[in-house]
Amino acid sequence: MELRQYWRIIKQRIWIPLVLALVVAGISVFTAKTPAPSYTASLRFVVSVEPERVEGQFNYDGYYAGISSEFIADDLSEIVRSQAFTEDVNRHLNQTGSALQIAPGALSGITFADKHHRILQINITWPNPNELQELGEAIAQAVEEDSAKYLKQFSAFGSVITIIDRPLGAAQIPPSLTQKLDLPLRLILALLAGIGLTFLLHYLDTSVRSAKELEELGIVVLAEIPK
Repeated sequence: MELRQYWRIIKQRIWIPLVLALVVAGISVFTAKTPAPSYTASLRFVVSVEPERVEGQFNYDGYYAGISSEFIADDLSEIVRSQAFTEDVNRHLNQTGSALQIAPGALSGITFADKHHRILQINITWPNPNELQELGEAIAQAVEEDSAKYLKQFSAFGSVITIIDRPLGAAQIPPSLTQKLDLPLRLILALLAGIGLTFLLHYLDTSVRSAKELEELGIVVLAEIPK
């Protein structure tokens, strides 16, 4: 079957895919729920360990101190997701007079900690930009002031955790690719379903619409009256 024949079949019932696409578009618009805006902020810390000084003994130019710093950053990326750390964050929120409190287990769902060598980065997601700023400051305080109790094995080596990027404002998270493509994909699927239904109805239709169709049935056509 040639492409022109395909187009002729679709054109005969073009209203089917168009109506189906309009119905899907209408339902999608009326049932769509606009997601609540979310905001994000980031903090970055540098982790360092003072090299051990032993007189008359080579310390490999602080190599092991650097390795220890990376171990601490790795541990902290998990500690910030713990319930004990959440309690420390809530305590700092209370001390600043904030009414915000983080529910048990919620901090692991709104934070993402990543490390690159001795740099620890914490990304926070929250629906309220003002509360996000308060939360970011409380997390920064908890990391700087309370981390020592979680890292007692390194306390003898003089580990230092310093914030290098504070949460300066909240940035709104743009819509995801899935949200952007949801309606277009639905319309494309509706059009394809409509075209498929058009071909099915054409296949089931036993009426004859052209001389060529008669010839395909083995019937000799002597003349054709133009429309």
